[in-house]
Order: sequence, then structure tokens, then C-alpha cells
Amino acid sequence: MSRKRRPTEEELELWGRIARSADPIGRRKLDSGAELKPDPKPDGRINGTHTAVPERPGLASLRIGKTSDRPAPGHDLVPPLAERLRNQPLHMDRKAFTRLRRGKLEPEARIDLHGMTQARAHPALTRFILSSQGQGRRLVLVITGKGRPGAATGPIPEPHGILRHHVPRWLAMPPLNHAVLQITAAHVRHGGEGALYVYLRKPR
Repeated sequence: MSRKRRPTEEELELWGRIARSADPIGRRKLDSGAELKPDPKPDGRINGTHTAVPERPGLASLRIGKTSDRPAPGHDLVPPLAERLRNQPLHMDRKAFTRLRRGKLEPEARIDLHGMTQARAHPALTRFILSSQGQGRRLVLVITGKGRPGAATGPIPEPHGILRHHVPRWLAMPPLNHAVLQITAAHVRHGGEGALYVYLRKPR
């Protein structure tokens, strides 16, 4: 087994120079005047001295088992009706559509679905639209009502105004989509948010 070699005097002198020129970790912070403080312990003590731990905002009234006082956000299953109608493509004459939205055109017939259940409203709407087209009518008014706010609880919240949500969907589905050319919200003089203008195609 080989014996460890002892450093020479020149090697010891060289090591001493390196050690004197080295910059220990943390010296720069101490030399710049920054004060190093030890991290407080969980109970607020620093090196045995008790220090008050600042309380986080908003957590003072939090207790285990207590429910939040913040109201639950409202839910809606689909975008608002006005937004859906605004984003739909234009299928009818633009000038006539502008007059329609301003309430300048008078509906030739109307149906009031307000207060009906979905089971009654859907077939009643189907009969009315197909009958109106068969009689050559072009503009009809469908009154849905503004509806009451739906229940916001449960895994599937109900939308605001059941018929206001479903009637445009029914009009876009067979067999009514073959009869409907354009749908838009009614002018305030014809019911406003609680009614729809339905512009029909010419019967073939």
C-alpha cells in the first residue's frame, strides 16, 4: 500500500494564497449592508424569541367546517339569446332586415307560448309555423316571455327562461328549419326580449 505524500512548502504557500483570495458565500450580502435574518419557526419564534406572525388577509374568519359566505356564480348553459341571434348569418334582404329590427314591419300572425310547458309549446309552435307558411305569410311573431331565472343549484343548472332558449333551437331543427328564413329579437313595440320575429320562406 502506498503512503500518502505530504505537501511541500511551495504547495502549502500556494494553497494559502488561494484561501486568502477566496470570497466566502454570503460575504457579499454582509459587506453590502444587507441584514440576514433567520426564518421564523412555525410558532413565530426566532432563535427562541417569540415574534408575532402577520395574519394573512381574508383568512381571519375562516374556520374548519364553515361554508363560504361568497355567493355561488350564476350559470348559463348557452350564450345569451341576443348574442346567438346577433351572430347568425343574414339570409334575407338587408334593407328588409333593418326595417324588421326597427319594428317597421308588422307581423301577419302571432302565437303566444308564454306559460306553456315544453311538451305543449313545441307541437303548438310547429303547427303555427307550418300553417303560416302554407298560407303564404312571411312575417310572424312568436311570444316566449322573458322567463324566470332558472335554479342555479345542482350539477346541471337550468337556464334563464326555458322557452326563450328552446324556441330558437326548435326553429333551427327539422321540420321548421325548412320553413324559417330568419330569426331575430322583436322590437320593443312587439314584445322586445320576450318575443321573436320569424321571417318565413316562400312556400314552394
